[in-house]
Formats: sequence, C-alpha cells, structure tokens
Amino acid sequence: MIILTKLRNKMFNKSFDLEYIQKLSANTINETLGIEMLEIGSDFIVGKMPVDARTHQPFGILHGGASVVLAETLGSLASFLCLPNQKEQKAVGLEINANHIRAVKSGWVYGKATPIHIGSKTHIWDIKIKNEEGKMVCISRLTTMII
Repeated sequence: MIILTKLRNKMFNKSFDLEYIQKLSANTINETLGIEMLEIGSDFIVGKMPVDARTHQPFGILHGGASVVLAETLGSLASFLCLPNQKEQKAVGLEINANHIRAVKSGWVYGKATPIHIGSKTHIWDIKIKNEEGKMVCISRLTTMII
C-alpha cells in the first residue's frame, strides 16, 4: 500500500525525549488539565489525562471537550515530531472530530496517536482514548497542517 510505504520512511525526530515534550506543556492547557506524555515510539505517542474536577462536565463525567484536547495534543505533538525542521516549521490543528463512546467518572484515560497519512503539507492522525480497563472511551481523527 502506497500510504504505508510512505509512512515507514517517516520517523519521529529522535532528538526529542519525554522530558523535552513535557516542558512544552508548561503554562498551557495541557498543564492545567494534567496531561502527561508517557511514551514516544517510532511512529506513535501515548499520553494520559486525569478524570477529575479539572476534566469533568457538570454531571461528574469526563467532558468530551477534554477528550478532544487530549486527542489534539497527542496528534499535534506527533506531527511536530515528524517535522524535519522544527525551528522553521510548526504543526497546527486543521480539523478534528471525535466520537465519544463511553463515560468515565474518575481515574485516568490514555490516548495513543498513530499516523494515517504523513504528507509534506498535512498529517492525519488516528487517536484512540481508553479508560484504565482498556475500554474505548473516544475515537478521534486529527488533521494537522504544516506551516
């Protein structure tokens, strides 16, 4: 398949580690919501977000918008890691959608972003968010634009 062949040739910039990525979150919505990055693979990134008062909606369950923030954070960081020149290029969200599947009242949710398409101008990411039992909470797709 052409897309998969192209993706295999794209690798994350290895000069960035989890500590550097976490520093990018200082004084941002990620820090406010308690989002943390857990793992950077060769073509995926995993993070977690608490389900507590910071991320609840008025009925005491995970706010769908908080899930979207986690999804966009993971996909945007993944795009950033693919860029050959991070000093001159940036990855910004162009479009995101999310299907909320299961409510979560407390604990943590875990998201994993994997590539669907890595082009020179756009990237498309599949982001799956699961609860602590590994059950699907939200499925999202993010398109980033490279500027």
